[in-house]
Amino acid sequence: MNQENQPRTPVTVIDKEVTWDKTQVIMSKTNAFGIIEYANEVFVDVCGYEDYELMGQPHNIIRHPDMPKVIFKVLWENLKNGKNFHAIVKNLAKSGRYYWVITDFDIARDENGVIVNYFGRRQSVPQEVIAMHIEPLYKKLLQIEAASGVEFSEKYLIGFLEEKNRTYVEYIKELIYEHEKNQAKFAHYEEENDEEEEHRGFFSRLFNR
Repeated sequence: MNQENQPRTPVTVIDKEVTWDKTQVIMSKTNAFGIIEYANEVFVDVCGYEDYELMGQPHNIIRHPDMPKVIFKVLWENLKNGKNFHAIVKNLAKSGRYYWVITDFDIARDENGVIVNYFGRRQSVPQEVIAMHIEPLYKKLLQIEAASGVEFSEKYLIGFLEEKNRTYVEYIKELIYEHEKNQAKFAHYEEENDEEEEHRGFFSRLFNR
């Protein structure tokens, strides 16, 4: 979104995670330009901003400097085209602490088919997935952006995913799905006949849709 030049109160980054109930869903509503119009109590509790501090602010008020810009570039390209997008994001709380989430969106249009709102749901991501896969990838993308810019960060991401023969969404789905299987959180993972159906409906189950 075109909100990069919006002023914001400087936050001192602290390398500590926010303590929060990771069974809860963080929800928000923005207009078509990414300006916050609603935040649920979980959002307020986790990010540390009061409701009145969030309303009317660009959603990137919680953007963490550890996040590569290319991830948001791809995310917003999809949303602007009316496509839901699941991204793993490191967010910055008002306290300076961080919290990791995975995104899910509903897209609202007016009677002329023009996008007017985005309804975002965010849930926690297993720490093992972050530490073993996402952080190393994002650190590499950040290094490339610092040295050569977002264009080459995106080229690297494309090549990385091509090597794995996955889209970004397929890649993160597979990471979380395999983690859940390994943790045996769901009994029906043991049923081979149900696995393909479960894989197809992964995000529906994850976000209770």
